[in-house]
Amino acid sequence: MVQKKLLNSVDSCVDEALCGTVRSHGALALLRGHRVVLRSDLGNLKGKVALLSGGGSGHEPAHAGYIGVGMLSGVVAGGVFASPPPASILAAILSLWQAGATGVLLVVKNYTGDRLNFGLAAEQAWAQGVPVNMVIVADDCAFSQSTKAGRRGLCGTVFVHKLVGAMAEEGMPLDTIVSRVNEITKVIGTLGVSLSPCSVPGCAPSFQLPPGEMELGLGIHGEPGIRRSKVASADEVVKIMIDHMTDPSSQSHLPMKSGDSVVLCVNNLGGLSCLEMAVVTRSAINCLEDRGIVVARVMSGLFMTSLEMAGMSLSIMKTDQEILRLFDAKTSAPAWPNLSSESVSGRKWSVDPPPQTGSHKFTHSPGPLSGVMQTVLEAVCDSLLQRQEELNMLDRAAGDGDCGNTHASAAKAIQEWLQSHTVPGCPGQLLTILATVVQETMGGSSGALYSLFLTAAVRPLMGESDAAAWAKAVHAGTEAMKRYGGAEPGDRTMLLQLDALCPAVEELQRLLSSPPAGAMAILQAAVERAEEGADSTRSLSAKAGRASYVATQHQTQPDPGAVAVAAILRAVFEALGGGCP
Repeated sequence: MVQKKLLNSVDSCVDEALCGTVRSHGALALLRGHRVVLRSDLGNLKGKVALLSGGGSGHEPAHAGYIGVGMLSGVVAGGVFASPPPASILAAILSLWQAGATGVLLVVKNYTGDRLNFGLAAEQAWAQGVPVNMVIVADDCAFSQSTKAGRRGLCGTVFVHKLVGAMAEEGMPLDTIVSRVNEITKVIGTLGVSLSPCSVPGCAPSFQLPPGEMELGLGIHGEPGIRRSKVASADEVVKIMIDHMTDPSSQSHLPMKSGDSVVLCVNNLGGLSCLEMAVVTRSAINCLEDRGIVVARVMSGLFMTSLEMAGMSLSIMKTDQEILRLFDAKTSAPAWPNLSSESVSGRKWSVDPPPQTGSHKFTHSPGPLSGVMQTVLEAVCDSLLQRQEELNMLDRAAGDGDCGNTHASAAKAIQEWLQSHTVPGCPGQLLTILATVVQETMGGSSGALYSLFLTAAVRPLMGESDAAAWAKAVHAGTEAMKRYGGAEPGDRTMLLQLDALCPAVEELQRLLSSPPAGAMAILQAAVERAEEGADSTRSLSAKAGRASYVATQHQTQPDPGAVAVAAILRAVFEALGGGCP
């Protein structure tokens, strides 16, 4: 089956992609009539060696992304996974030569079509008096036995682009660059792995890979690899790859020993997420360091892709101070990452957090209210744990079905804290503790909202503990949720608590002027209004938050967050003796 792609047409996709690349980078220009991209400042090549590379399209950002000062002077693009024609390669060579370059170096990946077409263009250029030379990059470590075709050229070519670019920018002559690069290519190795095939525009996938399997040692043109196996963890996959790359019994292995210094490239073949790439990068650094290898530099991202293939390759280049100096040299190429010149291995990569202040881990003195506040907390926790599955069920209608689990996590954490700590006598100190516990254990937006509410409610209760102070505290917490959450009652958003909380807060404001004897009646009225508010959310359409993306017809149950708030208030009321005969 032909895969979906966001293109205008199969026939024009390469030309339109080159146009988009050039139009979005002011230092690039198209050579009219050819699929050739050049530096727009060709005059600055005068007196220096020009560098030309290229190959089939579908490997973006290779190759045009590596054009710039300190890297390539131009590239020639073929069709998707197809070698470019000799006529376009020759046109690019002549353009660079006529701009005043002292010679032209062709950087070619080891594929038969590329070798033939670039080679033919080089011979034609020589016949016209252009000093031109060619280096072949063959960095594939997949095959244990050598073949007549030799090792394939893969993402290690990007290393070569960078190093020859730095040499040329320094004014090194063509023969010197060729000699040095031919030595450097011997210490570069690459191996790829994929979880899926890719598909050329307009065509079916290049190969079939059953679910749960991965392909090791594949090329960059969608061709299958050397073996298949079950998908493993990132750590395991990386170890398999590096073991294979450095296996001395393989004729294509990269010799490495403890103490060697390397540059590592973790290359996304096109379809892995940034999250996966970061995990794989960590695995690769750790695996190399566990072998005693010094990881001098790391580049991780999209460097030489294979369309949408969900896979990655590891390229390793053994390095020394001179290679690192060239590698670190500045370049304006748009696809080259902004790397640090500090060694990865040996660098301090974490810092200590600041000392905790106001944490629940500090000891506070008990007081007259400690017992009653503990009783209330225990009742609230019991209520939330009893309602765990009910809240999950309600959340499945418009969320991810974990509202009950989230509240239960907070309840269990508070219970654990109560078992090993004394409840402070100051209500404000208790809310500070609860805010930290909730923030650390509840997670997500719910944890942030509850912690925000409790933190904002602290100030009115520092030094005060009467009913009016509690009313002010609840009001302050609710206003903070509205202010930072950007929602109001009736929005049915992640601030789902507001639909129950706001009616209760409105009722509790009567405590500011009522005598103490009427406090429980007001609290009962507040609980009832909270329960009514929670039930009213059945008819609300979401205006913000995750629920706003769910069809209204699926939202016929009350909001689980509002139900949770009403349950908390009911538990507080009953723990204080409300409803008892």
